[in-house]
Amino acid sequence: MDEKETSYPVYSPTSVIGIFNNALKLNAMINLIYLKGRYAFGGGKSYGNYYYDQLFSEGDNVSIGIRISSLLRSKITNNEIYTLRGFIEKSIKNSSIELRFVVDEIVNKEERSISEEELERYALIQKKLEQGSKDLETLVRDKMLKDEEIRIANIYGNNAIVQRDFAEGLDVSAKYFDITDHHCNITSSTAIIAKLNELSILDYDIIALVRGGGDRQSMETFNDISLSKLFIDQRAVMVTAIGHTVDETLLDKLADRRFHLPHDYGAGLHSNAEKLSHERLNSRALLIDEVKKDVTKQFSEQVETLEKQLKKKNDEFTEAQKTYKEQIDTHNKTFAEQLKVRSEEFQKLQITSTKQLEDLHKNFQEQQKQRTEEMQRYKKEIALLHEKNVQSAISENTASLKVTLETLKQENTRLTQKVQSNTTNNIKIIIAFLLVLIIGFVLTKVF
Repeated sequence: MDEKETSYPVYSPTSVIGIFNNALKLNAMINLIYLKGRYAFGGGKSYGNYYYDQLFSEGDNVSIGIRISSLLRSKITNNEIYTLRGFIEKSIKNSSIELRFVVDEIVNKEERSISEEELERYALIQKKLEQGSKDLETLVRDKMLKDEEIRIANIYGNNAIVQRDFAEGLDVSAKYFDITDHHCNITSSTAIIAKLNELSILDYDIIALVRGGGDRQSMETFNDISLSKLFIDQRAVMVTAIGHTVDETLLDKLADRRFHLPHDYGAGLHSNAEKLSHERLNSRALLIDEVKKDVTKQFSEQVETLEKQLKKKNDEFTEAQKTYKEQIDTHNKTFAEQLKVRSEEFQKLQITSTKQLEDLHKNFQEQQKQRTEEMQRYKKEIALLHEKNVQSAISENTASLKVTLETLKQENTRLTQKVQSNTTNNIKIIIAFLLVLIIGFVLTKVF
C-alpha cells in the first residue's frame, strides 16, 4: 500500500498579506464617507494623475493620507479646512496596514478666522523683514579674508545620526570652520529655547537647528511663538536644516538662511568656502575684490550722504509747503474778510446811491414842476405884456391917426374952401378925397 503524501497549503509572504488585505472589510471602506480636516500638500509631483497629500484633524496633529485626482487637487488651497467625500482604501506593506482616503468630491471649504497665534506669527515675520537677514556668505567671506575661524554651533536631537550627512556635505572645507555639536530634545520647544539661551552668550558666528526628518506632527515645534521670538533676537546668523523639503515652518521663514537637508547645509558652507578659496588664489581677483569693497564703501557713504541731503531737502520742502499752505490760508482768510467788508461797503453804497438817486429824481421833478409853473407864469406875463404893448401901439397909432385925420380934416376944409374958391384945384380935392378914403380904410382895419 502506497503511503499517501501529506498535502498542506504553502503561502508566500505576498499571498498572506493579500489574504489579510481582502479579509479586512469595514463599512467605511465600502461606502462613501465624509472627512473633515486641515488639508496639507504632500510632494509636489503627481503619480498616475493622482497627488498624495495629508489631512490633519483640527484639534491635534493626527493625519491620514489623501489620494486625490489632479483636477480636484487644483481646487484645493493649502492649509485650509475642507469637508471631503470619498472612501477608505488600505494597503499592507511589510506587515503594517496603511490607510488612505480617496477623495471623490470636495463638499465645502470652511473659512478660517485669523487666530491670535497667526497674528503673532505675522508680526514676527514683519519684524524679521524690518530687521533684515544676516548674510551667511558675507560672514564666511569676511572671516576667511581675515584668516579667522568661523565658530559654528549645530543643535541636533539627542539620538540624531545626521551629523555625518552634514560632514559629507561640508567635505574638505571643515578646516575653515570651528564646529561644535550640541544636543537636546529637538521636538520640544522648551528644550530648544534653553539650548539657545545657553549658546547666545558663547559668541558663536552661526547657530543652526539640524534635523534629519521625522513625523510631520513634530514639525509643530518649529512653529512655536516663544521659540520664534528668541530665534530672531540672536546675534549670530541663524540657520535651519530640519529635513522636510515641502513643509515650511515659522522658523524657516525667520531664519537668515534655510537649507532643506543637513547635507545641503554642509554643502552650502563648502560652496561658500571653496568659492572664496579660489578667489584668494588669484591675487588680482583679491585686489579687485578689495577695490570693489572700497568703492562699495565709498559709494555707500556717498549714497548715505545723498540720502541725508535728500531727507534734509525733503524736510525743508515739507516745511516750505507747510509755511506756504499757512500763508495761503492766511491770505485766503484775509481776502475773504476784505471781500466781506468790501461787499458790505458796496451794499451800503448801493443803498446810499439808490437813495441819492431817488432824492435827485424827486428834486428834478420838483424843479421841473417849478420851471413849468414859472414858464406858465412867464407866458402869462409875456402875453399880458404883449397885450399891453399892442394896446399901447394901437393907442399911439390911433392918436397919430386921429392927429392925421384932424389934419386931413383941416386940410380938407381948407381944400374945400380952396376948391370953392378955386375950381382949378379939383384934382387936388379928388386926390385928398382918395387919401381920406385910404386912411379911413386903414383905420377900419386897425380897429
